Amino acid sequence: MTPTDTIAAVATAPGRGAVGILRLSGPEAARIAEALSGPLPAPRTAALRRFRDAHGEALDQGLVLVFPGPASFTGEDVVELQGHGGVAVLDALLQAACHHGARVARPGEFSERAFLNGRLDLAQAEAIADLVDAGSARAARAALRSLEGALSQRVAVLSEQLIDARVFIEGALDFSDEDVDWLADAGLAERLATLHQGLAALLRDAERGRRLQSGLRVVLTGAPNVGKSTLLNRLAGHDAAIVTDIAGTTRDVLREHLLLDGLPLTLIDTAGLRDSDDVVEREGIRRAWAAVTEADLALFLVDGRHGLSADDQALLARMPDGLACWVLANKCDLSGTAPGWDDAATPRRLALSATTGAGIDTLIAALHRHAGLAADDEPPFTARTRHLDALRRTQGHIDAAQARLANGALPELAAEELRLAHASLSEITGQFSTEDLLGRIFAGFCIGK
Repeated sequence: MTPTDTIAAVATAPGRGAVGILRLSGPEAARIAEALSGPLPAPRTAALRRFRDAHGEALDQGLVLVFPGPASFTGEDVVELQGHGGVAVLDALLQAACHHGARVARPGEFSERAFLNGRLDLAQAEAIADLVDAGSARAARAALRSLEGALSQRVAVLSEQLIDARVFIEGALDFSDEDVDWLADAGLAERLATLHQGLAALLRDAERGRRLQSGLRVVLTGAPNVGKSTLLNRLAGHDAAIVTDIAGTTRDVLREHLLLDGLPLTLIDTAGLRDSDDVVEREGIRRAWAAVTEADLALFLVDGRHGLSADDQALLARMPDGLACWVLANKCDLSGTAPGWDDAATPRRLALSATTGAGIDTLIAALHRHAGLAADDEPPFTARTRHLDALRRTQGHIDAAQARLANGALPELAAEELRLAHASLSEITGQFSTEDLLGRIFAGFCIGK
């Protein structure tokens, strides 16, 4: 439903600053702005004006910019008042705007209106928030490409291919009384195979884009006193975790959000895994296993002086199926082992020293490769977990359609699978989305965006 009221919000970060911006959008934006600043300048022309509060008293002076709809960010009439940054001044200006008929915008409501008015699709709107939240220049560039439509264009191509396949099957159903097996046509199988390949490629790029935006969740695990906390401190660049020679020092899960050469990383230090009679330590170990199940990658540390013990092997056997797990042979400075990968070992392991830093560069490079983010390579766009979920469901429905056609099932069942695939794919750009989904997405935006 298209909104009919006018919203206002402070579009700059709270606190003191050189410039503070009040943004208005809606059918009454020009009238309210004129009440605050006097006659408005020509569209897209900045003019110096004096701003007044709700009582008509002079409050500030600054620039006024007018962007008439539909050629504006939201598709509605938009006015920006750019004054001096300061909590008191901007709050008084916002109250004055509300006094003259505006209401305070919800988080993300400006972007939501841009989506509802067809100025952006849902993936592009989300890219605005990703651009604001980008933790590195690489993430910002990828988010900008999403905002410019890189992900949306890929989805549109696949959507057209899906429509083509659906039209073919629906046509076969319409002519099912003829003595021709339309569904045995090799062209349909080729269409579905091409669609499957395109989805697989998009899913790979989306995984890389999600890792660049959200980062890897990497858990440090292993027996007590193998150097997990020391490695956390080494990668974090400060003493984030307490380190002692006493086994069981770490008793809870500790998370550090890092940026390793442009790769966002959530590094999770956990309690040493062992049998314990201590109630508190047992709870820490339970939380450690829970962190392992939620991670993208486990770094299993062992004491390089002693190698992989029977207890270590038992713990490795308990790692969740499908979880990437690397063995790190720590303390190579004490064992005399050269830092680096030992490809002959089973399992393959990386010798390093969390204390001296030997082998750390090799570990960081391996983390980049695992994330699909080599130093000279960037994802074509950013992506979110919901995008990956939609792509996987789309792929699942296409696989099911292929299987039903191959098994000679009723063609109506294959047609339904392709309809569901199309609906899942359309969720990414918002062609098919519920109000609840939109509410969850835009609620995570900044106020004023």
